[in-house]
Amino acid sequence: MTEPDAPYHAHIYYDPAERPAAAALRDAFGHDRAILFVGDLTDGAAGPHPIAQYEVHFQARTAPAVIAAIEATGLRALVHPLTDDDLADHSTLAHWIGEPVELDVTVLDPPGINQGIARFGISDF
Repeated sequence: MTEPDAPYHAHIYYDPAERPAAAALRDAFGHDRAILFVGDLTDGAAGPHPIAQYEVHFQARTAPAVIAAIEATGLRALVHPLTDDDLADHSTLAHWIGEPVELDVTVLDPPGINQGIARFGISDF
């Protein structure tokens, strides 16, 4: 079982027509005290993500509510834990909402050297 305080995050994907829905969800997450971090809308490719997206950071205990909020919008998303294995986080440990997006896994950190949390300025959960 996952520890309730374990760090998680979600990547919410959108196309130009979905941007208003993505922005509204982002605003809602920004007012939710259970959400630890809300990233900026990124209208192009970033890291392993080939299309527009933004991310939210939260704890495992919040995952069901985050997933439900995303599902209610109809947007696609990748929800995953933050472990020391960046590749597994984005593949075998990941939960897709909607149609999966093919990620560029070549840019992910090797197992045991996950810098994902530090890269985004969040080091304490």
